[in-house]
Amino acid sequence: MPQAVPRFVPVWFLGCTAVALLTAADAPRAAPPPPVTQWMARPAESTRIARVEASLAPLVLPGEKPQALSVQRWMDLYRIPGLSVAVYDRHALVWSKTYGVTQAGGKEPVTLETLFQAASVSKTVTALAALRAVEQGQVSLDANVNDALKCWKVPDNDFTREQKVTLRRLLSHSAGLTVHGFPGYGVGEPLPTLQQVLNGEKPANTEAVRVDTVPGTENRYSGGGYVVVQQLLMDLTKKPFPQLMKEAVLDPVGMKHSTFEQPLPPALAARTAAGTRASGEAVEGRWKVYPELAPAGLWTTPSDLALLQLEVAKAKAGKSKRVLSQAMTRQMLTKQSGPYGLGYMVDDAPDRFEHGGWNDGFTSTVVTMGDKGSGVVLMANSDNGALLFERLIASIVTEYGWQPLPDHLKSPEMTADLLSRTKGADAVIAWARKTKGKGLSPRVLNQTGYGMMMSGKVEDGLKVFQENAALFPDDPEAQGGLGMAYMQAGRKAEALAVFQKLLKADPKNENALRAVKTLSAKP
Repeated sequence: MPQAVPRFVPVWFLGCTAVALLTAADAPRAAPPPPVTQWMARPAESTRIARVEASLAPLVLPGEKPQALSVQRWMDLYRIPGLSVAVYDRHALVWSKTYGVTQAGGKEPVTLETLFQAASVSKTVTALAALRAVEQGQVSLDANVNDALKCWKVPDNDFTREQKVTLRRLLSHSAGLTVHGFPGYGVGEPLPTLQQVLNGEKPANTEAVRVDTVPGTENRYSGGGYVVVQQLLMDLTKKPFPQLMKEAVLDPVGMKHSTFEQPLPPALAARTAAGTRASGEAVEGRWKVYPELAPAGLWTTPSDLALLQLEVAKAKAGKSKRVLSQAMTRQMLTKQSGPYGLGYMVDDAPDRFEHGGWNDGFTSTVVTMGDKGSGVVLMANSDNGALLFERLIASIVTEYGWQPLPDHLKSPEMTADLLSRTKGADAVIAWARKTKGKGLSPRVLNQTGYGMMMSGKVEDGLKVFQENAALFPDDPEAQGGLGMAYMQAGRKAEALAVFQKLLKADPKNENALRAVKTLSAKP
């Protein structure tokens, strides 16, 4: 389900697996890793690549000596089959490199031309095309978007009586629209039309995209809003979305290995990585199909995305206008709502713009220091990719002397995740008991427990949820997490008891009300 993904992704959707603790640098492997492929702007870059790989933050567990792990061994720990990286510095691509294989259990190595799903990073490309249409006078950034929509209109209601849905609000997730993200469709399944997606009509598998808060008053991530942008751009150009994106952005930037075609034509399908779930199992049919192209449909490579990031940085500096002018680019990278500019996240620092993405079995991230024209793109064919991205980015930032980014590697979430992977539920519980008085929040164990259940470790995950509820007996989040865990495990009577207890303490608890309604419904 595509959504905004920061550099550190909470383990509640990435999953965990208990495995044997890795030993120091030279543990034997069943087979040598497949060869890597790489491109370098100059031979001297090879030394820098080696330092990046050698300087990854070590595996640190409470009370134990830190262990240095190679990129491949971190991939093994996180069950990531394949990884692709591109680094750019001072307004130029300096190196690209790949690791691992295109499919879990396979032998075909990832190459620099292997296509990955960009997931929500697609939104940044869509935003560029939308702002280009604004500059060309095709649409207004601040007018009622219904004035330009032809084939479908945003249904008006009490929330839109005075404030309207505008393109600016759609691009900055402040239009008041529903539908956070999309789960995708299995290969061969019936695909909905765009209007069926927008109206929540079968075979669409998501609810209707509707306004349920006053536009402009609240920041709330909405993939549904970007589907409206998709319809808008198609109405303006009278062209299929893949074609208009190719003409507006992909071709001008030189992204020769990128497409919004879904499903993929056979020639391109043969060049793809296959998605991998948190458990290490392959996605059925290799990947999901996303007709919601604007928020989630881009297939691409890190090197192509690096070209896009460089174009945005150059436009911001007034050195290029192949897609947008300097003025429009700077507006794009100005905070509009919450952490968002127009298509990018721009919250943490005035110079930095970024976005992350997660589709079923794929993760990606782009981080750019715009004034320096420097940054990194990482893509993986795994739900767990973002956990390794954090470590790689930290090492790259140090090697190139860029401004330090927020460090999540020593966070409680990361510690709990690593414990769950290397030692299992009992180690997580023992650590939590020692850590409770040192700022441990109920959310950490909820995330860890849910991640373990997603990876098939249902009983271990339940143990963590039960411990969380015992450590925080008066916390609705901890108790609600236990209730949801019981529901997922099929233990309905125990789940119902938990939620009824929550409602007794707070009759307005919306999560508990929904859960009790679901659990009390007749089969």
